[in-house]
Parts: sequence; structure tokens; C-alpha cells
Amino acid sequence: MDSLLENLFFKEKKLKITFYGIGYVGLVQAAVLADAGHEVCCVDIDQDKIDKLKDGIIPIYEPGLSNLVQDNYNQGRLTFTTDAKQGVEFGQLQFIAVGTPPDEDGSADLKYVLKVAETIATYMTTNKVIINKSTVPVGTADKVTAKVKSILAQRKSHDSLLATHDSFTVVSNPEFLKEGSAVADCQKPDRIIIGTDSASAEELMRELYAPFNRNHEKIIVMDIRSAELTKYAANCMLATKISFMNEMANIAERVGADIEAVRHGIGSDPRIGYQFIYPGCGYGGSCFPKDVQALVRTTEAIGYESEILKAVEAVNYRQKTKLFEYISQHFGENLKGKVFAIWGLAFKPNTDDMREAPSRVLMEALWEAGATVQAYDPEAMEETQRIYGVNGDLALMGTKESALKNADALVICTEWKSFRAPDFDLIKTELKNALIFDGRNMFDPARMQEKGFKYYSIGRVVKTNGGYQ
Repeated sequence: MDSLLENLFFKEKKLKITFYGIGYVGLVQAAVLADAGHEVCCVDIDQDKIDKLKDGIIPIYEPGLSNLVQDNYNQGRLTFTTDAKQGVEFGQLQFIAVGTPPDEDGSADLKYVLKVAETIATYMTTNKVIINKSTVPVGTADKVTAKVKSILAQRKSHDSLLATHDSFTVVSNPEFLKEGSAVADCQKPDRIIIGTDSASAEELMRELYAPFNRNHEKIIVMDIRSAELTKYAANCMLATKISFMNEMANIAERVGADIEAVRHGIGSDPRIGYQFIYPGCGYGGSCFPKDVQALVRTTEAIGYESEILKAVEAVNYRQKTKLFEYISQHFGENLKGKVFAIWGLAFKPNTDDMREAPSRVLMEALWEAGATVQAYDPEAMEETQRIYGVNGDLALMGTKESALKNADALVICTEWKSFRAPDFDLIKTELKNALIFDGRNMFDPARMQEKGFKYYSIGRVVKTNGGYQ
């Protein structure tokens, strides 16, 4: 099929789609679907966010997203509105991509999901496929179905004509995006999970994702509850790998082993692999912490105790205090008057997201102990300012070099590429002490010793003639 015929083929398959919730998931997926030729309407209750998007201002940092949004908005394939009725009328496919923040007990709060379901049911006058893109517990599709049926029943009592226009189907279509590579993950997905028992809904979903399913079959169709659990199972598995490796790092420190050597040793086994086995100062972000907690609460609700998931959460919580433990061991618990340079504030590279970031646990512990912080991150400075406001104990610096000036030590919390090859001579000159606490194991301990640094990293020791250091 030549490119012209190919484009015509997919143009004929063009669909109208509405997204509710324009965050990491909704905005990225909407922009990528629009770029594939579909028409997409984005609905959000935040008027300021909608106005900024229309002006080309993207509310999140995600590589490649800004140009994608602006190009498709300028070409009319991507629109933004706060008018929910307009959104319901626009799309046959109605995507729910709103947040599911943790409730007080850690369970997923579904109030925003169910509010969107209520909105769709309130305004729909034609058949709709309602698609849960939000990360939701098992059984949420049933709750969305019940909510829509309830609203439609109320409407029918006042509008007899509605009886022939109330057909709808609820589908589970979880996302598997990684912050920092979300656009690429949407454009070239590893898998596309579709949870449905409706043949017509499956056909429509296959049509929607046809542009992304050409090289080999990526679509996996299953029942709705299995699709809902698949999302949680995937994130909890990855979180488990991280916490397991951090547990091994803590053991390595105590037995005189090098966790980096261990990582290479086990990662070479294809059954284990190298992904997500990097030890460090804990995981953060909007997914892993929230999803582990939510699945734990789900298991408790059904009378099952998930000992592994609870351990994953406990290890990660403890690991986030690791850098402060090293600092306390070196300086003592009273840090009054000490200044620490921190490189990296976002929970991972290529994002400005600081939700559950290890840097926050560290900074708050340092402040409580009387220390001050000079911090730098390539993207998360504004978000840090938003979270902490004006704080006399926090100075946000314009460069990584300026953060070092007269600090007692350097602490690395995020493994940005720009930190990988620093000027070590400059670091020694600017710091009061040749001292680095590395939460991401970016450098070789033996090399750092040769350069005259006292170097703390996760799960590694330096062999000397006198034994282990």
C-alpha cells in the first residue's frame, strides 16, 4: 500500500473522540490520536488550563508533546473546551482520563471518574462507547455502568424519546505510559489492552488503534475485570522489582558486596532482565506509590492480605530516608548551619513531576534537622516553587554549578543526563568538603576515591588495603 492510499485508508477510518481530563494521560493520548488523523475534543473543568492550551502553553513537561499539541490544534484535529455538553455531543468514543487520587485510606478515589460518567449520561442523545483510561480498581466499569443507567433512567421518566437513544457500552482501556517517554509510548505501544464483552465495541476500538497496530499484533482483548487488574498488576510488578533491588542493596552494604556487580550478574539472566533493577533512593511519581497502595486496599476489602505488596511499600518508604541516614551518619543528627546542594528534584528524569519524589522526603528531613538547601533541577524548579512557596531554607539555583557554592556536600536525587559527566574539579572547589551523597549510583566509587571524594552511594563499598570502606 503506497503512502497516499495508506493515508486515504486511515482517513476513511477517522473517528470522533472526546477526552475528559487533560493531564499526563489524557493530553498525551489525545494529541497522539489526533496526530493519527482522528478528531479529538478535550474537556477539562480548569478554564485557565484550557486557555493556556489554546495559546500553545502546555501545563506539563513531556518531551515532544508541545509541538504535537500545537500542530494538531492549528490543523483543527484537536480542540479544547470546558463545555461538557459539547464534549458529549462531539464524540462517539468518550474517554475518561481524570485523576484517581488516593483517598485517606490509600484506596483510589473514584469521584471524578463517576462524575464524568454522570455528565456523559446527562447529555448523551446517541449511542456512546465510554472508555475508562484512568487507572481504576477492579469493578469500576460496573460502577460506571450503574451510574450511567441510573441517570438515563431518571431522564427517561421525563423524556419518552430517550428510550431509543440510550445504548452505551463501557470499555476498560488502561494506559501504560512512562513519564518522560509518554509520547513515544503512545505512538509505539508495547501492547493495547481492551477489556470488553461487546463485539461491536471491540471492532470500534480496533479501528481506533489501527494506525498503531500495523507492524505486529499489539491488541490484547480480555474481559473488563482482567483489564482493570492488568494495569495494577503491571505497575505493582515493576515497583516490586525496584523494592527488591533496594532490599538487595541494603544487604550488599552489610556483607561487603557491590550491588552494581550483583545487578549485572542477575540482569544478564533473560528471565530477569536489566529493566527496573537499578538500586536507588526509592521510587516516586503519580503511579507506583498510588497503585501499590490502591491494590493493597482492594485486597483488604476482599479479605485477602497481600504480604508482598505491603513489603514493597514498606521497603520503598524506608528507602526514601536512605540519603538522610547517610548524611546523619556523616555529620551527626544536628545539621543546624549546614548547607546541602541537591541535584535533581523530579522523581525521575525527563519530567517536572515531583509527586512522591524522594527529593521531597530528603529536603523536609534536612529542614527539620536545621539544614538549608540549594537545589537545581533542569525542569522541576517551577513545580518546586509551587509546592514549597517562599521558603528561607530553600534556594532554587539557576544552574547545577551555582547550587554547589559553599555547600557542605552535594546530594544527587535524580539521574538527569546532564549530571552524568560533571566537572569534578569544580565540584571540589565549590564545596566546603569533597563529599557526595549519590542516591542514583551515577559514578564509580573507586574512581571517586581516586579523585579525593568521600562518596556515599546505594549498596556499594570501596575495597581498600584495610578492608571495606
